[in-house]
Amino acid sequence: MGIIRPLDEHLANQIAAGEVVERPASVLKELVENAVDAGSARIEITAEEGGLTLLRIQDDGAGIQPDDMLTAFQRHATSKIASAKDLFQIETLGFRGEALPSIAAVAKVRCVSATDDGGLARFLEIEGGAVKAEGETNANRGTEMTVRDLFYNTPARLKYMKTIQTELGHLSDVVYRQALARPDIAFTFRHNGTVLLRTSGTGDLKQVVAAIYGTAAAKAMVELHSDDPDYSLTGLTAMPVETRANRNAVTILVNGRYVRSQAVVQPLLQAYHTLLPLHRYPLAVLNLRMHPGLVDVNVHPAKLEVRFSKEAELRAFIEETVKRAVSGQAYIPSGTSVRTAKPSPAWVQDQIRFQLPPTDTEPESRGSASATAPSPTGAPSSAGWPAKESKAAYEPSVRQPAASSAQAFSQTAATKSESYSSSGKGGGFAAPSQSASPASEKIPESVWQAAFASPETPDQREAKPEFPELSWIGQLHGTYIVAQNENGLYLIDQHAAHERIHYEFYYDKFGRPEEASQELLFPVTMEFAPDEFALLRDRLPAFASAGVYLEEFGGNTFIIRAVPHWFPDGDEADVAREIAEWVLQERKIDLHALREKAAILCSCKASIKANQALTRESGEKLLQRLGQCRQPYTCPHGRPIVVSFSTYELEKMFKRVMS
Repeated sequence: MGIIRPLDEHLANQIAAGEVVERPASVLKELVENAVDAGSARIEITAEEGGLTLLRIQDDGAGIQPDDMLTAFQRHATSKIASAKDLFQIETLGFRGEALPSIAAVAKVRCVSATDDGGLARFLEIEGGAVKAEGETNANRGTEMTVRDLFYNTPARLKYMKTIQTELGHLSDVVYRQALARPDIAFTFRHNGTVLLRTSGTGDLKQVVAAIYGTAAAKAMVELHSDDPDYSLTGLTAMPVETRANRNAVTILVNGRYVRSQAVVQPLLQAYHTLLPLHRYPLAVLNLRMHPGLVDVNVHPAKLEVRFSKEAELRAFIEETVKRAVSGQAYIPSGTSVRTAKPSPAWVQDQIRFQLPPTDTEPESRGSASATAPSPTGAPSSAGWPAKESKAAYEPSVRQPAASSAQAFSQTAATKSESYSSSGKGGGFAAPSQSASPASEKIPESVWQAAFASPETPDQREAKPEFPELSWIGQLHGTYIVAQNENGLYLIDQHAAHERIHYEFYYDKFGRPEEASQELLFPVTMEFAPDEFALLRDRLPAFASAGVYLEEFGGNTFIIRAVPHWFPDGDEADVAREIAEWVLQERKIDLHALREKAAILCSCKASIKANQALTRESGEKLLQRLGQCRQPYTCPHGRPIVVSFSTYELEKMFKRVMS
């Protein structure tokens, strides 16, 4: 006698429910998707105790025909597909007919539906997969699905449910994604009687973003719109001032369906490369439209994952679209929590000018003098710090940066001996000083020009975002440049600014390594473990692509024969070794990523550091070169360069504005 037999229908439904119904949020997702497919303009969601006690979804859609009520709760019963060919033309959110029977197998379900506004509706009650009651009732057009006591008949599943707050978080996530996918539908979400979300259904995506993430986030969003023969991308993405600690704020929609896809997330993050700090992620809503034949949505029980037919082309399309949207934006974060500038405050305190006679120790116009002229010692003006501070605390560190071009590195040995301090090379950028000590003689102008050389072409200057014109005021703690314009006060991180200038220079240079390499007068050796040596030996062409030429030197040692002549002087071996460590960590060498990594390494080593004083001349030159960068708002590591305090913010801080 055979031992293989068909499963009981009720048991089969419970097993299917284990794949489709993982938690209350799974039920909510399936029922809301059905409401969307029904053409609803309004969807109201009510939940109690995280959805375990009650979930109710009401819509004003097309409704279910009376004759289809029982059929809708049978396994794999659907009106969305009729043949295998339809699987390649799916344009609805639901299509497999699993949701309703799976939910009904593990809960108490009541369905009320009407197809017109005549007031007559049909209802059906099912508990644990068994029909308990059906008949006619009164209701307006649309469908009301009520799910009570989820997993009441499967205690093992109920046992593994999380806390109410955790389940509520999953419910909220489903509602938020659906609201972002369909801003033309008015969503209302209540939990235990409290309204957690209400959208207007006007079709304005920014209004939905404001309702979910707040108005500040919505104001920081820029629109996306791009088309090519295969794809269309619309939506919103945030400027780098608005970031999140994880990727949960990234919503990916494919033909209106919320999905999770690395094929979309990775090019999005790549578009923000060097714009966001490490482990920070953007807020974005990406709505992709494509022919249904280019995407397979039937690869996951919950339909959360998809496969794309032209993934490489899609990645390039997304990265280019997002990069174009954010690269032309000016984003300087505010230094205070006051974000809204008001051009016409309600009341401004009158300014009182005190005319005090000058003293022997104080100039008659101290404010203007300190803002326009360097101090007698050659250190930054007194506007940057208190006058009584020790001179040694602000004295330039007297170290020339590693030169940024072949011209700087071709200086004669005599010139270099005058430009470098006895403490070493490759650190900060020394400001010219009128009365510097003998160990800190003035750096030649040619070296200044080389260190701040701009890598841009005329076309790139036209495409870069507008950078505000700033006037030097002083320097704070030898680290931050203080500047101003008609809009307010600005603080500039001098190291981050110089890093950005150098990064764009080095990135441009690494694109032409064949023009740059020169042999070292004294070759440098690098020793590795045997396995590392074997791997690096197979990847020597990657080093050559960056202009670094290595040779085997016996044992497990390489010798550095040549490096680009614009490598930070004195740091050639350190940069080469860090490139080697990066090459060892990567499974597959991407030349673009290698170029990026090498440029960041060089820019960090060659830039001025914190606690290094600048003169007015050097600070103004730094601001000028920063304004010429293609992306002057973040350093290569994604940290902000400039922080602003608007005039209104300053007046509000000092209570000069009383509104």
